[in-house]
Amino acid sequence: MNETPEHDQETELDADIGEAETGEIPEDGLDPIDALIAERDQWKDRALRAVAEAENTRRRAEQQNNDARAYAIQKFARDLLGVADTLERALAADLGGSEDPAVANLVKGLELTHKSLMQAFEANNLKRVAPEAGEAFDPHLHQAMMEQPSETVEGGKVVQTLQPGYALFGRTVRAAMVVVAARGSGPTPTAADQAAGAAAYAAAADKG
Repeated sequence: MNETPEHDQETELDADIGEAETGEIPEDGLDPIDALIAERDQWKDRALRAVAEAENTRRRAEQQNNDARAYAIQKFARDLLGVADTLERALAADLGGSEDPAVANLVKGLELTHKSLMQAFEANNLKRVAPEAGEAFDPHLHQAMMEQPSETVEGGKVVQTLQPGYALFGRTVRAAMVVVAARGSGPTPTAADQAAGAAAYAAAADKG
């Protein structure tokens, strides 16, 4: 006996109700969505990687350009340092006390020339390195020519700059020649300092 259409509809309805009750959804309906999501995530990941690679390439190119520029003018900068040294030695001769107008004009001209040269150095990132007394010694920028005892500067720090150095784009073109305070150097404690130290030690001993 053949089943009627009404019986077929009831069977399909019962199957749908059974699927709804078990919470199962046909996999055929989700596979395309999952595939699209996975493809989207892949393209997103590729795009992020491409952006990161482009940024790294830009940074490398910028660094290479800076290095090329620095090396291109490094020799020229070294040659100009001799001119700066000559001007500084001339100014250190202390000719300003002369009453001769010609000498006074010469000194003024040397000062202006030196100032213009320093401004040109700064404009091209060639920076003067001349540490003051008491500054920390930096082996990357300073060259210790000698050590000497000092009553004002602590051991290991700069006492005096003998010749200024220069750095180009953060790279040392010429290290500053300096005198460094010998170990054990530093201000000698005064009588008041010694008395204060003794009092502090005695107070600490009493508490102990």
